[in-house]
Amino acid sequence: MVRPSQLLHAQRQPVATRPAATVLLLRDGAQGFEVLMTRRSASASFAPGAYVFPGGTIDAADAQSHGIAARRPTQDDLRLTQAIAAIRESFEELGVLLVRRADGTDPTPAELAAIDRHKPLPEQCRERGLLLAADEVYVLAHWITDRDLPRRFDVPFLVARMPQGQTPVADEAEQFEPVWVRPADALERHKAGTFFMIFPTIRTLERLAKFDAVDAVLAACASERPLWTSCPRAGLLSGAEIRYMEHEMPYGELALVSPDGQIVHHLDWRCDQPVPLLKNVTRITAPNPGVMTGPGTNSYLVGGPATGYLVIDPGPNEPEHIQRIWRECGGDIRMIVCTHSHPDHSPGARPLQALCATKPPILGLPSAPTARAASEFTPDRPLRDGEQLVVEGDGLRHTLQVLHTPGHAANHLCLVLLEDGLLFSGDHILNGSTTVVDPPDGDMTSYLDSLDTLSAACNAHGLEFILPAHGWVLGFAREAIAHLKAHRLHREAKIVAAMQARPQGGLEDWVELAYDDVPPRMWPVAKRSLLAHVQRIESLGLHNLDV
Repeated sequence: MVRPSQLLHAQRQPVATRPAATVLLLRDGAQGFEVLMTRRSASASFAPGAYVFPGGTIDAADAQSHGIAARRPTQDDLRLTQAIAAIRESFEELGVLLVRRADGTDPTPAELAAIDRHKPLPEQCRERGLLLAADEVYVLAHWITDRDLPRRFDVPFLVARMPQGQTPVADEAEQFEPVWVRPADALERHKAGTFFMIFPTIRTLERLAKFDAVDAVLAACASERPLWTSCPRAGLLSGAEIRYMEHEMPYGELALVSPDGQIVHHLDWRCDQPVPLLKNVTRITAPNPGVMTGPGTNSYLVGGPATGYLVIDPGPNEPEHIQRIWRECGGDIRMIVCTHSHPDHSPGARPLQALCATKPPILGLPSAPTARAASEFTPDRPLRDGEQLVVEGDGLRHTLQVLHTPGHAANHLCLVLLEDGLLFSGDHILNGSTTVVDPPDGDMTSYLDSLDTLSAACNAHGLEFILPAHGWVLGFAREAIAHLKAHRLHREAKIVAAMQARPQGGLEDWVELAYDDVPPRMWPVAKRSLLAHVQRIESLGLHNLDV
């Protein structure tokens, strides 16, 4: 866990969440299924003027109304309360009531018309012997309002089929203009600026747009578990506030820099200035963007004026970048560490060392004989697996533990900042893409084994964040590593299937089958990792097994 003393910004306690429930009423239309939405009042305290799904806070009476609600055997008390709240809100706001008689038949229009949406619903249902159809309401998603907002809710987004024969009528107080709209159309109208929606609504519609009918949506929600759970985070990009879900690339960086959700961090990629991530961690990105380097190579500075600095991956021999590192450290560089010897990582080490009066040692692992000529590297001192590197002063200590992680390169290593639970992953783990494993210096079995090494380090040291050599910081370190390994093994299974389908083929034949989800322009790069997989598959005899 990051030391609070190293956070850049004074933390504040986010506003407590209030329990709420939202329901998406769905119907099948001629062009695909539609969802019922309404426009909130322009004076509403939350999301004024936005098109939303009906819903609101959960009342104490909702939890006391279980006796007048039908429930599924798998629907627990919490889900039942949420469904009751959603039914009540849709009735109060739109006059749509999910209800049936005790014998399972639908009430008549006259019976429905006799129920007053301005009076307590439970009592009216009891008087008429009606049951709330909570068993027809399913959980789709779980949203928690962003930490930076002044009003916050903990709210399931529920789904239900629109009851036959009813017409939505807005209350003209909180909600206006009920409209049936296909998810894709709502998104297009929002993009055009004619249908304002807030972030959770947009993201929910984006996922719903992948379904083709109401039955498909309800079937996907049958497990009683939300299809996703999210508490978004916001950052600044091109001067505007942008929000992200947990699976999106900038989320981990926002969690590291601003745990409490304050919108203070700029996500624009800049190679002309340092980007502080913590008081003791700064990123400087080299001006070498490209297909293989993303926005550029990240050089990391660990330390501060009191401790001096350790530089991780000085990057290519680019004079302005090297000068920028030296200036940010005030020349007080104690060590220079290269995670591996590739030309976008290590060539800057000697020029940076030459700028420093104290000539700090260049550390790392020497390149193996299998390395290409452009990746030859000899450190001043080779590092040992498990060795600890320390910069300290004025009571502060920053300890980096070395982990030998061959795979991407034979001499690849990662570093763990023990006091703050950070993993500097070099090229072993990237944000937004998978690294290339290029034989002979790259080896797929070693790569997968090294992922296990990093997973064990996460467990041993409580690592929460991964700082890659390319891309933003990743959060959820354990999950990210597990996902990456699963992705590699899934790709390997596709390669085995391709080899079995075309046993007389070669890389050109297999790449189009195994990488059919990758643009063909990337196949020349993909063939490098394909070869590494093929070598592993053949060494283990996996292509001779049924997969």
